[in-house]
This record gives sequence, C-alpha cells and structure tokens, in this order.
Amino acid sequence: MAQVTLKGNPVQVNGELPQAGSKAPAFSLVAGNLSDKTLADFAGKRKVLNIFPSVDTPTCATSVRKFNAQANDIANTVVLCISADLPFAQARFCGAEGLDNVQNLSTLRGAEFIQNYGVAIADGPLKGLTARAVVVLDENDNVLHSELVKEIAEEPNYEAALAVLK
Repeated sequence: MAQVTLKGNPVQVNGELPQAGSKAPAFSLVAGNLSDKTLADFAGKRKVLNIFPSVDTPTCATSVRKFNAQANDIANTVVLCISADLPFAQARFCGAEGLDNVQNLSTLRGAEFIQNYGVAIADGPLKGLTARAVVVLDENDNVLHSELVKEIAEEPNYEAALAVLK
C-alpha cells in the first residue's frame, strides 16, 4: 500500500506500481467501441500508460493533451490514456480537443488492472478511481519507467517518462 495526497490530504493506494525492470501485468480494459482491449493487442509497440482518475478534471485533461503532443514524434509508441471515464466521455473529450495521438481505455470492466497496477484509491473522495501514475513499457512489455504521482492534483513528470523512449 502506498500513500499519496489529494490537495494535501493523505490518500491510501492499494497495490504496488510495476517497477522498472519488471514485466508488466497483462490487462483487459474497455475501448471506445466497448470492446475489450488487452495489453497483447499492442504487442510490438512501446507503450506509455497515462493513468488518471477522470478526464473531467483539469490536471487529467492536461496530461492527455501533453502526452498527445509530446509522444507524437516518438517512433513505434502508443499512448494509452486510462481512466474510469466511460468510453463515450473519453471520446467526446478527445474529439472536442482534436486529440488523435492517444488511445483511451476505460477501467469500466478493469478492476483487475486497477489492483495489478497498484493504482486503486482505497479511501477519500476519489475512492474507487485510479491514482495518477505513468508506466512506460518497451515492445516486450518490460517496464522501463514508472511513477506514482505523489499529489493527485499535480501532473506527472513527462520528461522522465518520455526520456526512456528516446
């Protein structure tokens, strides 16, 4: 169990974030067309997992925009934006913003992902959502970088996440 904060207030997070050097746990999440999308569906690509509570918050929306812009020119890389938002809300946000360099995945049927990736908020007003985290995987699903953001209302370290892909 890890502890982060939400606007300075302590929040418990269950599980452990995969660490650099480990193999990423398999997952199944919900794509925009309500189909199941697995880690194996992205085989052979490098992956940036941008994990956050909801695209309807300013910091989460900013992270989607920044990864959309910054990861665009990195070869053989896909950015997966993962939140509890329904696929319809994710699509609406990205459509309105003109963001087409990221893929949204919902934890709608992804309780196992939330536990296996150590991002389950266990208490406080966001209980049941995911903490803010970034996990970067190579083509073989080995973890290159991971960050559990200590303050949920703050942005992740984009530079550190993307530097392992250059």
